[in-house]
Amino acid sequence: MDTTAAPDEAILPPRPMRVFILSDHSMVRQGLKDLLEHHGFEVVGESGSATEATCLIPILHPDLALLDDRLPDGTGIEVCRGLRSTAPGVESLILTSWDQQHAVRAAVLAGASGYLLKQVGDTRELVKNIRSAAEGYPLIGSTVRDRVAANLHATASASWLDAMTQSERAVLALMAKGLTNRQIGGEMALAEDAVAGYVSSVLLKLGFRRRTPQIPVPIPRAWELLGG
Repeated sequence: MDTTAAPDEAILPPRPMRVFILSDHSMVRQGLKDLLEHHGFEVVGESGSATEATCLIPILHPDLALLDDRLPDGTGIEVCRGLRSTAPGVESLILTSWDQQHAVRAAVLAGASGYLLKQVGDTRELVKNIRSAAEGYPLIGSTVRDRVAANLHATASASWLDAMTQSERAVLALMAKGLTNRQIGGEMALAEDAVAGYVSSVLLKLGFRRRTPQIPVPIPRAWELLGG
């Protein structure tokens, strides 16, 4: 008896996880690209511009977008928040050089699955986290998100009350609850573009938007990464 499977019945290998990389540092992009391709991912696109990435990612529709938190023309937080409306099926991780507390805060404000620190330690753990996020498993649990949101709201009320307008504080509170820009617009009867403007202002006052040129904190070179 012939047990050879017909061509249409043949078991096809699983397609590779598709990733987009956003960072204005070419060394970071190349290091991540080499690492991911070495581990079987497909890097479908990359950019150093928040504006360009906002246009490209919904078209390329990767499984996961790695988004640098600070860029010359915006932030990964803003890109992520926009993608939640324009490409809701794309998972996101915030790529940051902040300490862990600020990194978690950035991810919560973005509505991202989690964050990756640029100061790479164990590359196997890095790849594991990227794969988990691409498969839709959040790296930050709901309990941590709720705690960070409550702490963020309390800190903002105490430290930046005078710096923020009433509308900005309202937007921040809704961001911390995980609402998208579109949902915030519905809550506050604002156009989505107006909400995006408030989000940019809030992030600037919280210190997430770049005011001056940033000294790059690169991910290790490709040959160091591949050693993991």
